[in-house]
Amino acid sequence: MEEINEFVRQRIDKLNALKEIGIEAYGRYFNKAQSIEKLVEGFEEGAEVQTAGRITALREHGKSAFLDLRDSTGRAQIYVKLNTIGEDNFNNIFKRLDIGDILGVKGRLFKTRTGEITVNAEEITMLAKGLRPLPEKWHGLKDVEIRYRQRYVDLVVNEDVRKVFQLRSLIVSKIRRFLDDRGFLEVETPMMHSLAGGAAGEPFKTHHKALDIDLFLRLAPELHLKRLLVGGFDKVYELNRSFRNEGISVKHNPEFTMIEIYQAYSDCEGMMRLTEELFAYVAQETLGALKIKFKDQEIDLTTPWIKWSFAEEIKKKFDINPDDDSKVWIKKLKAKGVDFKGKDINRSQIVNIISEMIEPEAKDKPIFVVDLFAELCPLAKKKKDNPLLTDRFELFISGMEIANAYSELNDPIEQKKRFHEQLMEQEGIKKIDEDFIRALEYGMPPAGGLGIGIDRLVMLLANQPSIRDVILFPQLKPEQI
Repeated sequence: MEEINEFVRQRIDKLNALKEIGIEAYGRYFNKAQSIEKLVEGFEEGAEVQTAGRITALREHGKSAFLDLRDSTGRAQIYVKLNTIGEDNFNNIFKRLDIGDILGVKGRLFKTRTGEITVNAEEITMLAKGLRPLPEKWHGLKDVEIRYRQRYVDLVVNEDVRKVFQLRSLIVSKIRRFLDDRGFLEVETPMMHSLAGGAAGEPFKTHHKALDIDLFLRLAPELHLKRLLVGGFDKVYELNRSFRNEGISVKHNPEFTMIEIYQAYSDCEGMMRLTEELFAYVAQETLGALKIKFKDQEIDLTTPWIKWSFAEEIKKKFDINPDDDSKVWIKKLKAKGVDFKGKDINRSQIVNIISEMIEPEAKDKPIFVVDLFAELCPLAKKKKDNPLLTDRFELFISGMEIANAYSELNDPIEQKKRFHEQLMEQEGIKKIDEDFIRALEYGMPPAGGLGIGIDRLVMLLANQPSIRDVILFPQLKPEQI
């Protein structure tokens, strides 16, 4: 710490020296006429250019020097010579530069003997003096939390990290393009709800002083989006932030990004086709391939994808049928070594326990898990040929759930009944959303609904094993300073 403090002190001394001679170390407007990428791509010998960026390398040679300047688009070499920029600028500004400072440069392009495109600086402008030195090495387990906590530094020094977030932006852009081209309307719905609903999970609670009411950060936008189907919009989507007051892991962050998509006159099968087309389009547009690498696996997104029956699998593994009584379920599971530790649990909780015990086997192809028990989803239509199962799928890729879809329940009487059953079974749910029931009573067309976890999709396409590596500022414990 003392060594770093000494580096900081040296930089503060340079800052004070700049101030004493009237040079503004934290500049104002600077006309950055070209990004570094455009400057390099449009190279023309002798062309005048004006750009800006952060100094990432500095090599002095007496009365001249080379420095590397980097912005969000790339890197360029800058040549600074005393005779060109003038003695005052060389001694007063250049000599007080450090790696990490932000500099504006005006000059002319040339190529060095080794063929490197370089700006021969004629003017330099100090735009921001960096008081903390950038780390020389930014890796290893001991630095992982610092990387997440100080993402701004991580982005400066780690090009691979920048590329992940540039890819994330491109993925989101391509999703929007795909849906917009198919006639979907992007909408915005409230993030604070008077009732926590639309998904299972514990909500974050807040209080609105003016109205003197408690509100909840949304678990999901589902119920508001389906109200829009009632209102006459046939195709809608929302790229949204949702919140769950639950644990943090490599797959979970309490604040996360989802996209929810609803299409009137469609169903679960329609959402399957939409999901396949959307994922294939985004992978092709962003990575240029349908075969992608995630961790140590190659995953083939070529359609059609695999369907895998949840009901058939638990019949095979545990001899459990959807029409068995919950006591029978418990007996059969105990016979297979499952310990319920004396808990009195309901059917939906038992189904969740079973879900955690089995996983689709194929790793090299996406898998639609179908034939899910009705207890798992109070908002989905039941299968016509088996009302104990829902017309729903969960999409798993490399063992990770990425999407969820179903044929939407649009019967207001059945929906109210399901809500009341949920009220009886699940702790924390105090009342049902009567306004949503009222909306359904006006008539909602049959529809398919689809939710995709954007963070997990980016993990997959960017080949990142942790959700914290695809969220710019993941949730962490407060720093002890």
